[in-house]
Amino acid sequence: MVKGIIQGVKAYFKVFGYISTLKLWKYFLIPMVVSLVLAILIGGFSFALSGVIGESISSLWSWEFGKETFKTISTVFGALLIVVIGLILFKYLILILSAPFMGPISSKIEAHITGQIAIPEQSSALKLLARSAKINSRNLIRELTLTLPILIISFVPLIGLISPVLLIMLQAYFAGFGNMDYTLERHCNAQESISFVKKHKGLAMGNGIVFILFLVLPVIGVILVMPFSVTAATIVTIDKLKEDTK
Repeated sequence: MVKGIIQGVKAYFKVFGYISTLKLWKYFLIPMVVSLVLAILIGGFSFALSGVIGESISSLWSWEFGKETFKTISTVFGALLIVVIGLILFKYLILILSAPFMGPISSKIEAHITGQIAIPEQSSALKLLARSAKINSRNLIRELTLTLPILIISFVPLIGLISPVLLIMLQAYFAGFGNMDYTLERHCNAQESISFVKKHKGLAMGNGIVFILFLVLPVIGVILVMPFSVTAATIVTIDKLKEDTK
Protein backbone atom coordinates (compact mmCIF):
# COMPACT_ATOMS: atom_id res chain seq x y z
CA MET A 1 0.00 0.00 0.00
CA VAL A 2 2.89 2.36 0.73
CA LYS A 3 4.12 1.95 -2.85
CA GLY A 4 0.65 2.88 -4.10
CA ILE A 5 0.55 5.99 -1.88
CA ILE A 6 3.91 7.12 -3.28
CA GLN A 7 2.70 6.55 -6.85
CA GLY A 8 -0.48 8.51 -6.15
CA VAL A 9 1.51 11.46 -4.80
CA LYS A 10 4.18 11.38 -7.54
CA ALA A 11 1.53 11.65 -10.26
CA TYR A 12 0.94 15.27 -9.18
CA PHE A 13 4.40 16.20 -10.46
CA LYS A 14 3.22 15.38 -14.01
CA VAL A 15 -0.03 17.31 -13.78
CA PHE A 16 1.05 20.76 -14.90
CA GLY A 17 2.68 19.33 -18.03
CA TYR A 18 -0.49 17.47 -19.03
CA ILE A 19 -2.78 20.43 -18.39
CA SER A 20 -0.53 22.80 -20.35
CA THR A 21 0.08 20.41 -23.26
CA LEU A 22 -3.61 19.58 -23.68
CA LYS A 23 -4.70 23.20 -22.98
CA LEU A 24 -7.16 22.07 -20.33
CA TRP A 25 -7.35 25.19 -18.17
CA LYS A 26 -10.41 26.54 -20.00
CA TYR A 27 -12.28 23.27 -19.32
CA PHE A 28 -11.51 23.55 -15.61
CA LEU A 29 -12.91 27.08 -15.30
CA ILE A 30 -16.47 26.17 -14.23
CA PRO A 31 -15.38 23.51 -11.67
CA MET A 32 -12.90 26.00 -10.19
CA VAL A 33 -15.62 28.64 -9.76
CA VAL A 34 -18.02 26.06 -8.27
CA SER A 35 -15.27 24.91 -5.89
CA LEU A 36 -14.59 28.46 -4.66
CA VAL A 37 -18.29 29.29 -4.13
CA LEU A 38 -18.87 26.02 -2.26
CA ALA A 39 -15.86 26.62 -0.02
CA ILE A 40 -17.11 30.12 0.91
CA LEU A 41 -20.65 28.91 1.65
CA ILE A 42 -19.63 25.85 3.66
CA GLY A 43 -16.84 27.73 5.48
CA GLY A 44 -19.19 30.51 6.56
CA PHE A 45 -21.90 28.10 7.64
CA SER A 46 -19.42 25.97 9.60
CA PHE A 47 -17.98 28.98 11.42
CA ALA A 48 -21.44 30.16 12.44
CA LEU A 49 -22.48 26.69 13.62
CA SER A 50 -19.38 25.64 15.59
CA GLY A 51 -20.21 27.73 18.68
CA VAL A 52 -23.84 26.57 18.72
CA ILE A 53 -22.81 22.90 18.71
CA GLY A 54 -20.28 23.47 21.49
CA GLU A 55 -22.92 25.17 23.63
CA SER A 56 -25.43 22.39 22.96
CA ILE A 57 -22.98 19.70 24.04
CA SER A 58 -21.89 21.60 27.18
CA SER A 59 -25.53 22.03 28.26
CA LEU A 60 -25.73 18.26 28.75
CA TRP A 61 -23.54 18.64 31.87
CA SER A 62 -25.96 19.75 34.59
CA TRP A 63 -23.54 19.66 37.55
CA GLU A 64 -21.41 22.56 38.77
CA PHE A 65 -18.43 20.30 39.39
CA GLY A 66 -16.22 20.23 36.29
CA LYS A 67 -18.64 22.40 34.35
CA GLU A 68 -15.97 24.73 32.94
CA THR A 69 -13.73 21.83 31.96
CA PHE A 70 -16.61 20.09 30.21
CA LYS A 71 -17.54 23.35 28.46
CA THR A 72 -13.98 23.75 27.16
CA ILE A 73 -13.89 20.16 25.92
CA SER A 74 -17.32 20.61 24.32
CA THR A 75 -16.20 23.76 22.50
CA VAL A 76 -13.08 22.04 21.15
CA PHE A 77 -15.04 18.93 20.15
CA GLY A 78 -17.76 21.05 18.51
CA ALA A 79 -15.22 23.02 16.49
CA LEU A 80 -13.37 19.84 15.48
CA LEU A 81 -16.62 18.16 14.50
CA ILE A 82 -17.70 21.09 12.35
CA VAL A 83 -14.31 21.35 10.62
CA VAL A 84 -14.33 17.64 9.79
CA ILE A 85 -17.96 17.61 8.63
CA GLY A 86 -17.35 20.81 6.64
CA LEU A 87 -14.42 19.19 4.82
CA ILE A 88 -16.44 16.05 4.16
CA LEU A 89 -19.40 18.07 2.84
CA PHE A 90 -17.20 20.19 0.59
CA LYS A 91 -15.37 17.15 -0.73
CA TYR A 92 -18.47 15.19 -1.71
CA LEU A 93 -20.41 18.14 -3.11
CA ILE A 94 -17.52 19.20 -5.33
CA LEU A 95 -16.88 15.61 -6.46
CA ILE A 96 -20.53 15.18 -7.46
CA LEU A 97 -21.10 18.62 -9.00
CA SER A 98 -17.86 18.46 -11.00
CA ALA A 99 -18.69 15.09 -12.59
CA PRO A 100 -20.24 16.47 -15.82
CA PHE A 101 -17.03 18.45 -16.43
CA MET A 102 -14.36 16.13 -15.04
CA GLY A 103 -15.52 13.02 -16.92
CA PRO A 104 -14.86 14.53 -20.38
CA ILE A 105 -11.58 16.10 -19.20
CA SER A 106 -10.42 12.75 -17.85
CA SER A 107 -11.36 11.22 -21.22
CA LYS A 108 -9.14 13.74 -23.06
CA ILE A 109 -6.20 12.89 -20.79
CA GLU A 110 -6.75 9.16 -21.31
CA ALA A 111 -6.85 9.60 -25.07
CA HIS A 112 -3.55 11.49 -24.90
CA ILE A 113 -1.90 8.78 -22.75
CA THR A 114 -3.16 5.76 -24.71
CA GLY A 115 -3.30 7.28 -28.19
CA GLN A 116 -6.86 6.01 -28.50
CA ILE A 117 -10.29 7.58 -28.16
CA ALA A 118 -11.24 6.79 -24.58
CA ILE A 119 -14.96 6.29 -25.19
CA PRO A 120 -16.84 5.74 -28.48
CA GLU A 121 -19.82 7.80 -27.34
CA GLN A 122 -19.60 10.71 -24.94
CA SER A 123 -21.47 10.01 -21.71
CA SER A 124 -24.20 12.54 -21.03
CA ALA A 125 -23.78 15.07 -18.24
CA LEU A 126 -26.81 13.58 -16.49
CA LYS A 127 -25.34 10.08 -16.62
CA LEU A 128 -22.02 11.29 -15.22
CA LEU A 129 -23.81 13.20 -12.47
CA ALA A 130 -25.97 10.18 -11.55
CA ARG A 131 -22.96 7.85 -11.46
CA SER A 132 -20.97 10.24 -9.27
CA ALA A 133 -23.93 10.78 -6.93
CA LYS A 134 -24.35 7.01 -6.53
CA ILE A 135 -20.68 6.30 -5.81
CA ASN A 136 -20.13 9.32 -3.57
CA SER A 137 -23.36 8.89 -1.59
CA ARG A 138 -22.24 5.37 -0.77
CA ASN A 139 -18.80 6.65 0.24
CA LEU A 140 -20.27 9.50 2.31
CA ILE A 141 -22.29 7.10 4.48
CA ARG A 142 -19.23 4.91 5.07
CA GLU A 143 -16.96 7.84 5.86
CA LEU A 144 -19.37 9.41 8.34
CA THR A 145 -19.85 6.03 10.02
CA LEU A 146 -16.10 5.72 10.54
CA THR A 147 -15.42 9.40 11.37
CA LEU A 148 -17.46 9.67 14.58
CA PRO A 149 -15.66 6.83 16.45
CA ILE A 150 -12.30 8.33 15.42
CA LEU A 151 -13.35 11.74 16.80
CA ILE A 152 -14.38 10.11 20.08
CA ILE A 153 -11.07 8.24 20.26
CA SER A 154 -9.25 11.58 19.92
CA PHE A 155 -10.12 12.35 23.57
CA VAL A 156 -8.62 9.10 24.89
CA PRO A 157 -5.10 9.71 26.32
CA LEU A 158 -2.24 8.35 24.18
CA ILE A 159 -4.53 6.40 21.84
CA GLY A 160 -6.07 9.72 20.77
CA LEU A 161 -2.74 10.78 19.25
CA ILE A 162 -3.36 8.54 16.23
CA SER A 163 -6.82 9.96 15.52
CA PRO A 164 -5.61 12.90 13.33
CA VAL A 165 -3.65 10.46 11.17
CA LEU A 166 -6.65 8.14 10.89
CA LEU A 167 -8.92 11.05 9.95
CA ILE A 168 -6.55 12.28 7.25
CA MET A 169 -6.11 8.79 5.78
CA LEU A 170 -9.86 8.20 5.81
CA GLN A 171 -10.59 11.53 4.14
CA ALA A 172 -7.78 10.95 1.66
CA TYR A 173 -9.00 7.48 0.66
CA PHE A 174 -12.51 8.60 -0.20
CA ALA A 175 -11.30 11.78 -1.94
CA GLY A 176 -8.97 9.70 -4.11
CA PHE A 177 -11.78 7.23 -4.73
CA GLY A 178 -14.01 9.98 -6.15
CA ASN A 179 -11.22 11.35 -8.33
CA MET A 180 -10.33 7.92 -9.72
CA ASP A 181 -13.95 7.15 -10.56
CA TYR A 182 -14.01 9.86 -13.22
CA THR A 183 -11.75 7.50 -15.20
CA LEU A 184 -13.20 4.20 -13.98
CA GLU A 185 -16.66 5.30 -15.17
CA ARG A 186 -15.56 4.54 -18.72
CA HIS A 187 -14.25 1.08 -17.86
CA CYS A 188 -16.23 -0.31 -14.93
CA ASN A 189 -19.71 -0.40 -13.50
CA ALA A 190 -20.17 0.97 -9.98
CA GLN A 191 -19.42 -2.32 -8.20
CA GLU A 192 -16.34 -2.99 -10.32
CA SER A 193 -15.11 0.52 -9.57
CA ILE A 194 -15.49 -0.11 -5.82
CA SER A 195 -13.53 -3.37 -6.14
CA PHE A 196 -10.79 -1.69 -8.20
CA VAL A 197 -10.24 1.08 -5.66
CA LYS A 198 -10.25 -1.40 -2.76
CA LYS A 199 -7.55 -3.36 -4.58
CA HIS A 200 -5.51 -0.20 -5.17
CA LYS A 201 -6.36 1.73 -2.00
CA GLY A 202 -2.79 3.08 -1.78
CA LEU A 203 -3.27 4.98 -5.06
CA ALA A 204 -6.51 6.49 -3.75
CA MET A 205 -4.86 7.52 -0.48
CA GLY A 206 -1.86 9.04 -2.26
CA ASN A 207 -4.09 11.08 -4.54
CA GLY A 208 -6.36 12.07 -1.66
CA ILE A 209 -3.54 13.14 0.67
CA VAL A 210 -2.50 15.86 -1.76
CA PHE A 211 -6.20 16.70 -2.29
CA ILE A 212 -6.53 17.35 1.46
CA LEU A 213 -3.29 19.37 1.52
CA PHE A 214 -4.65 21.60 -1.24
CA LEU A 215 -7.63 22.46 0.96
CA VAL A 216 -5.26 23.78 3.63
CA LEU A 217 -4.02 26.47 1.22
CA PRO A 218 -6.16 29.62 1.52
CA VAL A 219 -8.28 30.37 -1.59
CA ILE A 220 -5.82 29.06 -4.19
CA GLY A 221 -6.10 25.54 -2.78
CA VAL A 222 -9.86 25.17 -3.31
CA ILE A 223 -9.53 26.66 -6.81
CA LEU A 224 -6.79 24.29 -8.01
CA VAL A 225 -7.71 21.15 -6.08
CA MET A 226 -9.97 19.62 -8.74
CA PRO A 227 -7.81 20.28 -11.84
CA PHE A 228 -4.70 18.89 -10.16
CA SER A 229 -6.25 15.97 -8.28
CA VAL A 230 -8.39 14.70 -11.18
CA THR A 231 -5.52 14.92 -13.67
CA ALA A 232 -3.22 13.05 -11.26
CA ALA A 233 -5.91 10.44 -10.58
CA THR A 234 -6.46 9.88 -14.30
CA ILE A 235 -2.74 9.32 -14.89
CA VAL A 236 -2.33 6.67 -12.18
CA THR A 237 -5.68 4.99 -12.87
CA ILE A 238 -4.94 4.51 -16.58
CA ASP A 239 -1.50 3.10 -15.73
CA LYS A 240 -3.00 0.67 -13.23
CA LEU A 241 -5.80 -0.38 -15.59
CA LYS A 242 -3.18 -1.22 -18.23
CA GLU A 243 -1.19 -3.25 -15.68
CA ASP A 244 -4.26 -5.14 -14.54
CA THR A 245 -5.24 -5.91 -18.15
CA LYS A 246 -1.81 -7.40 -18.81
